Amino acid sequence: MGGEANSIMVSPFSASYPQLAERPVGKQINSIYRQRLGQFLDQGQYKKQGLMDKLYHVRISGSPHVKLHVWSAPDLSRPTFEEATKKENEYRKTQKGESFGPSWSTHWFRVQFTLPEEWEQERQVEFHWDAGNEGMVWTDAGKPLQGLTGNGNRKEWVVPKEYREVEKEQTIYIEMACNRMFGNPAGGDVIQPPEPNNYYKLSEADLVSVNTDTRALYFDFTVLADAAREFPDNSYESHQALQVCNKIMDAFIADSGSNSSIKECRKIAKTFLGNDIDTSKLYDSDKPALIQGIGHCHIDTCWLWPWAETKRKIARSWSNQCDLLDRYPELRFCASSAQQYKWLEEYYPYAFDRVKQHVKDGTFQPIGGSWVEHDTNLPSGESLVRQFLYGQRFFESRFGQRCRTFWLPDTFGYSTQIPQLCRLAGMDRFFTQKLSWNNINKFPHTTFNWVSLDGSQVICHMAPAETYTAEANLGDVKRSVTQHKSMDQDPTSLLVFGKGDGGGGPTFGHVEKLRRCRGISDTVGSVLPRVQMGRSVEDFFDRLEKKAATGETEFVTWYGELYFELHRGTYTTQAANKRNNRKAEILLHDIEYLATLATIDGKKKGYKYPKKEIDGMWENVLLCQFHDCLPGSSIEMCYDDSDELYAKVFKTGGNLLREAMEALGFDDGDGDGKVLPKAVNTLGWERKGLLHLPTKEEPGRYGLVVDGGMDVVPPYCFADAASVKQSDENTFVLKNKDLEIVVENGAITSLYDIKSKREVVPKGSKANQLVIFDDRPLYWQAWDVEVYHLNPRKELHATSSTTITESGPERVAVSTTTQISDKSWIKTTISLAASIPSSNQPSQVEVDAEVEWHETMKFLKVEFPTTITNTSASYETQFGIVSRPNHYNTTWDMAKFEVCCHKWADLSEHGYGVSVLNDSKYGFATVGNVMRLSLLRAPKAPDAHADMKRHHIRWAIMPHAGGLDERTVRAGFEFNFPVRTAHHPDPRSLDGLLEAFKFREGSSPGLVVDTVKRGEDDEDVSNGDMPAKKGRHVILRVYDSLGGRGRGTIGLGGVRVSKAWKCNLLEDEGEVVEVGEEGIEVELRAFEVASYKLRLV
Repeated sequence: MGGEANSIMVSPFSASYPQLAERPVGKQINSIYRQRLGQFLDQGQYKKQGLMDKLYHVRISGSPHVKLHVWSAPDLSRPTFEEATKKENEYRKTQKGESFGPSWSTHWFRVQFTLPEEWEQERQVEFHWDAGNEGMVWTDAGKPLQGLTGNGNRKEWVVPKEYREVEKEQTIYIEMACNRMFGNPAGGDVIQPPEPNNYYKLSEADLVSVNTDTRALYFDFTVLADAAREFPDNSYESHQALQVCNKIMDAFIADSGSNSSIKECRKIAKTFLGNDIDTSKLYDSDKPALIQGIGHCHIDTCWLWPWAETKRKIARSWSNQCDLLDRYPELRFCASSAQQYKWLEEYYPYAFDRVKQHVKDGTFQPIGGSWVEHDTNLPSGESLVRQFLYGQRFFESRFGQRCRTFWLPDTFGYSTQIPQLCRLAGMDRFFTQKLSWNNINKFPHTTFNWVSLDGSQVICHMAPAETYTAEANLGDVKRSVTQHKSMDQDPTSLLVFGKGDGGGGPTFGHVEKLRRCRGISDTVGSVLPRVQMGRSVEDFFDRLEKKAATGETEFVTWYGELYFELHRGTYTTQAANKRNNRKAEILLHDIEYLATLATIDGKKKGYKYPKKEIDGMWENVLLCQFHDCLPGSSIEMCYDDSDELYAKVFKTGGNLLREAMEALGFDDGDGDGKVLPKAVNTLGWERKGLLHLPTKEEPGRYGLVVDGGMDVVPPYCFADAASVKQSDENTFVLKNKDLEIVVENGAITSLYDIKSKREVVPKGSKANQLVIFDDRPLYWQAWDVEVYHLNPRKELHATSSTTITESGPERVAVSTTTQISDKSWIKTTISLAASIPSSNQPSQVEVDAEVEWHETMKFLKVEFPTTITNTSASYETQFGIVSRPNHYNTTWDMAKFEVCCHKWADLSEHGYGVSVLNDSKYGFATVGNVMRLSLLRAPKAPDAHADMKRHHIRWAIMPHAGGLDERTVRAGFEFNFPVRTAHHPDPRSLDGLLEAFKFREGSSPGLVVDTVKRGEDDEDVSNGDMPAKKGRHVILRVYDSLGGRGRGTIGLGGVRVSKAWKCNLLEDEGEVVEVGEEGIEVELRAFEVASYKLRLV
């Protein structure tokens, strides 16, 4: 076709491509070559032929180079360095191979080592110590240098220059703690109760000359092998990483693992990893990075170890980080919990000074703004406030800065008011990740706006790697993108890495691996997202906040609580601990209120607001609210500790309360016993009701608080007094003018509202019915209760006759005992008080229970079937109400089969409702028309004896005409807050003072004055942590409890106030508030928490 003229002659011979095949070449079987990679780093049968045998040039131990002497501390004590090195302590010779114990004991070793002359030019020398337990390296002058973890982890102490003089004996001390990072669990299962007789064998006490090229190659190969496994199988990058790995192995084998072959292997590795991986300079480029790495060390303030061990964990872990920060310029480390910093300051001042210097340098970053990483479900609203107040004040006083990010990666759900309280405490960012543990529904967001009940919002980020203890592997970096759920809005994320829970923090290996991950991103491309180091958590959130503020990105919103679909049993486990928390919160409330009044107009000269003692009480209560202590998920030793602290709180609080009352002119005397005492109401509204005022002569004596004031009068002959009568065998009728109750065999078969002409209990049902469930969760015993526990429901029936124990007229009661098992029983007393004339509060059916509890994996509850129809129930939460479904329409609804409440839960329909009050419980469930209060659990791990004791519990049923309103809110307070009583020679002199700081008549009934206290830095109060301020101030905390805009006037009762401000939780003054003749007028939006600062004349 004419193409011949344009044809090109092809040469019959090519010098570069052989004509004849030299040999058969097969296709590489990738799966086999991928499995081969494990041989190179094998610690087993191939160790001698692989890289691990080349990590060290020389290892020496024993005399004359390493000499060991030990002193064992007596009685499981944890002596300080000064105590351990006293001259009278006899240190005996010891050696590798000896075992030390038992569990929780402490042993101090004097280590004398001498470097041989031939090591003078060694590049890196380390001392390796491994006994399978935790330890600390000290100088012979008593300076803590570094923590040791054991079991192959963090066993090396890099011998510093000042200890490197050869042929000169050096001395250090090693403090051995006979516990692992996760305590002393029995049988290898970390949540099992501690084994008391663990002994630990000292397997390494060696001087080691490190082959630094081999160690670097170890990390090269580790990351390359991860790339071969983690990248998509069909990707070029996965195939290339596999080829590089096999080339490294072939080069190593070809020269028998010589030093020159190792250097060659590193050159091969850098073809994929890049040439800058041995220095922090690879982070200096301005290439965009999606992931920001931040070192972190999560130390549970208690969990599988007691507080005393936590103090040592902090010193070990943070000393490690100071050392790493000195060695790796790109590393940034953050740590939370003011309590932990305070312990370090108190017990390890040298380590604290090192931390302070790194904080100043910007490499060690305090974060979180709270006293501990606390539970957010169970503490009261004011406790949450104090977590932030005490936390932020500590950070500001020690480091000159407040935290901007609330850091709470590991707690069991997040209260709906947290965003509002964060904003009021100077924080507008929130970091967590625990919702990734949900076992029913997957939480849909990574970065979002979390919105509180009142509309306040914070930017929330949940690490898409779904951990706060990442090992900094290539897979962690990869998952920071592949598991990111907010890519359409902002693809960036935090990678939080470092050993955690039991402390430790990042290792040098973590930092080395991240360098190589960054090298892959820069060299190979976008298959691995780029990670950036050298920036802070605040830098990360600053960028997000700027995008939100400028409108560049409109982040999605999540309204209300972040309900955690796991660990629901923590609302109930360790009942005594939860009861102590509730009682301590109430005691502190009353002390602060009465002490404030006493400093304003005290009758006792020289009385001073007990700020130091109150601070000590609060710090102890806040410590016990740590997220494994208050929820009940720690070992028994922790509850021995918390019991001791609570006993101290109650003893100190009792003294402070008495002193404040005395300063107001009250006394403990009762004269001849015939004069009734006066009542002191510490709540913000008038109270009326019966008081039990027993004496030896009259154990059933009652008084009646009248007119909402201090007067207590003898109960008169009620026109509609309470009555009780037996109508049939084991059937009793209790009645007042509001309610008629039928009790059959200890259960309520009828609860009739006389005024509303309404039966509350469905026909054929029984309220106050005790039920027990089999309670065996999938794994986490103290933490979890699973939905299937509801299936084997068993009603408990009375095993004794019901008897009348009070017969009125002020109060009537019947008691019944029910045998739960051959080891457990419960005695319930159902009582009804006479109706109080002119009281707006509905009558309540009160129940007092005494329980002897010795069960195994059982769950005790009490049920209240009602005649109410609705699709949701309401529960008190901190500073507000949360509504939750009582049906199972969706898996999101069903997941809330057990929820948290505070002082009350309510199920209402239009025109009528039922509230259930309690004095110390937090677990609740409403399913259809049945309300169910959780009483006691019986898990056996991690505390084998959790709740195995005598318990006293109170609850009440309060039917009410009309919907949920202030009556339930106030009833919850009054059920929990006692009316204080004492005698006073001139009670009228206090009328005005006791009316101060309460809402005046006509104010919105949903408004609550929750807290009355003195200003933190008043010159007559300040503890010296922060500069004192002139003048005296009263702080009022007010909130709307019902969810509507509220207006009101806070009366001053004659207290002279010169100026007032609205302030934040940290008591920084904001807008000025007018002080009028009637008091201070305030207006709050729905569920707003507002604080006011009043300057006294």
